[in-house]
Amino acid sequence: MSQDSRFIVLTGVSRGLGRALLEELIERGHVVAGCARSAERIRELSERYHPNHPLDTVDVANFADVESWAERIIAERGAPDLLINNAAIINRNNPLWEVPVDEFSDLMDVNIKGMFHVTRAFLPSMITAGQGIVVNLSSGWGRSTSADVAPYCATKWAVEGMTQSLAHELPSGMAAIPLNPGIIDTEMLRSCFGDGANCYPGPESWANKAADCVLSLSSRDNGRPLTV
Repeated sequence: MSQDSRFIVLTGVSRGLGRALLEELIERGHVVAGCARSAERIRELSERYHPNHPLDTVDVANFADVESWAERIIAERGAPDLLINNAAIINRNNPLWEVPVDEFSDLMDVNIKGMFHVTRAFLPSMITAGQGIVVNLSSGWGRSTSADVAPYCATKWAVEGMTQSLAHELPSGMAAIPLNPGIIDTEMLRSCFGDGANCYPGPESWANKAADCVLSLSSRDNGRPLTV
């Protein structure tokens, strides 16, 4: 690593914003440890970036998986300078009373518990090191609401609340920041907007601005709800 290179942990790297941000950060010379649930997509990314950038199949909803992954990454690389919780899913458009129970539960497991699991597994090493930034990807729907996406809104409002509460608990010199990525043309957005999603920028153009944003964060931003 160069003197200016950072060690970054990023979840949900197999597609969408996570994949675009992974590629942008690596292109800029940073070391990224990433994870996603899709073994096929992780294999594809590993062929391009391993061994300098450890990429693993991990289900963030499963704490045992996350804990094992984090222990290995920390043992090999040390505490991350930047921890980015990006992994998330969205419900199929439906009024709340028609959302399948299992689908609602899956959203809670990935979007809220997954963020908690990853933070719980990596943050103690960052506190011991006395430095580090936690960035939890929120959404415009974590600060507003719309019909047919109530479960997703609920999870992203939870991201905002949990992150801002965490910000009060961190030692001086560290930060936890809820970050709204903005409206981006991804598979998730297309599940809500259909072809209307193509009115918005794609992940690749977004990743350049997003990387500038997350790399510029410091302890002065602790607890601030920001937007790319």
